[in-house]
Amino acid sequence: MAWLFGDFRLDADRFQLSCRDEPVRLEPQVLSLLIHLVRNRDHMITKDEIVAAVWQGEAVSDASISSRIRSARQAVGDDGVKQAVIRTVHGRGFRFMLDVMTLPPENAALAGFAYPPLGHASGRPSIAVLPFQQLGIVPELAILGDAIPHEIIEALSRMRWLAVIARGSAFRFRQVATNLNLVSRALAARYILSGAVESLGRTVAVTLELVDSNSCEIIWADRLVARVDEVGELRARIVAHLVSALETHIPDNEARVARLSDPAGLDAWANYHLGLGHLYRFTAADTALAKLFFDRAVTADPQFARAHAGLSFTSFLEAFLRLTPDRALAARCARRHAERSLELDALDPFANFTMGRTYWLSDEPDIAADWLARATALNPNYAQGFYASAFTAMLTGDAPGVYAALHTSLHLSPLDPLLYGVHGVRAQMLIQQEDNEAAADWADRAATTPGAHYLIGMIAVAANGLAERPEQAARWRQNVRRLKPDATSAHYFAAFSTRDTASRERIATQLRRQGF
Repeated sequence: MAWLFGDFRLDADRFQLSCRDEPVRLEPQVLSLLIHLVRNRDHMITKDEIVAAVWQGEAVSDASISSRIRSARQAVGDDGVKQAVIRTVHGRGFRFMLDVMTLPPENAALAGFAYPPLGHASGRPSIAVLPFQQLGIVPELAILGDAIPHEIIEALSRMRWLAVIARGSAFRFRQVATNLNLVSRALAARYILSGAVESLGRTVAVTLELVDSNSCEIIWADRLVARVDEVGELRARIVAHLVSALETHIPDNEARVARLSDPAGLDAWANYHLGLGHLYRFTAADTALAKLFFDRAVTADPQFARAHAGLSFTSFLEAFLRLTPDRALAARCARRHAERSLELDALDPFANFTMGRTYWLSDEPDIAADWLARATALNPNYAQGFYASAFTAMLTGDAPGVYAALHTSLHLSPLDPLLYGVHGVRAQMLIQQEDNEAAADWADRAATTPGAHYLIGMIAVAANGLAERPEQAARWRQNVRRLKPDATSAHYFAAFSTRDTASRERIATQLRRQGF
């Protein structure tokens, strides 16, 4: 049995008291006394009970008892005046006063406690955010060790796909953050986020580490540094950076673990994450696989809102990229699945995102903008929501709206799977503004970004043609033909149905010159 109180951990099995992970040297009788007081903290302990527990009933003087009580108080930072930890009940006995958290025993089998499964854990992923360690921190910045994790917990709570352990529970593991098995078992947390705050002269450094508690693998880590006078900005940057990273790395890890599991035993969440693993590859084969896994997730749990949103996303891709001969049917399916997702969870940003994108397919950007604004209001750190808002603003020619949303999206997720789209939207907007050189530069970046599909290549064809870079335009034409041999300018304008007729004509001219 072990207990936590304040900065201390008292382990009866190991017969040890530690403070901030450092052992505290105590005489055996003092340690036995402390263990007895903590174990019986729900009531007062008489002197006779102490004698029986510590001296096995041998006759001892009151002075000996007082001496051991005094040593126990000193060990836990108390004294006979404060009596904040061990209180004397005059003439009767003593009582332990602090709040105590009982920890699961190290030998789980003896306690009947089941370890998390070694394979893929079922259900929604869960995460515990622990208080950050403070390394040489100056007193005025000491609050950051608690403040930053608290803000992270608030932000992560907006992510409907992730179960976040409450601060009141997670912060009780302040002194045992290095014992991942203990934390994960006590909190049933599949992922553990820990960190450290360090003062370095006039700068502050924050290190973050995300661990899979089943395997004890570090699946993501980072370090952010700022000047002391920029601490407020640093806190906001950490939260935004972390939320974006978790949106990528936890689903990737969930999919990796699920692939190693028995397919017949996968639950709805496992199938959902396998679907996500194929969703952003933008090929016909991967889109079909993503659709298969989302279908399995819905079959396993018909009330699973995110799986329906995933089906909306795959149907959107079928229509947008023309992966199916019946584009109209795919567009209707995209809308229907988005509606079902919203029926099940109207507050899920992903559901609102997928609904917004269905209105691109019906050439209703104003309605799309409303749904996407709702998605980013529900999750202000939703990078893909801001990217989609930028795309919608591009369709209506709102240049300030495009650049503001792109800036936010790129700031939140510099390595997003839709990064090719972020650069492509910028190139499209620059074409509308007749800044052809810049448009060609950004279009090249977009088309060379991993995951870029044939429509992004067509932006590069048009932009380089307008910038009078015929050789580069020809190279991109060959790439488009490789990705989609039957691509036409009609496909392009069905996807990018901008309101700006002048830029549409200029683009059409360049695409015709390249044989589209």
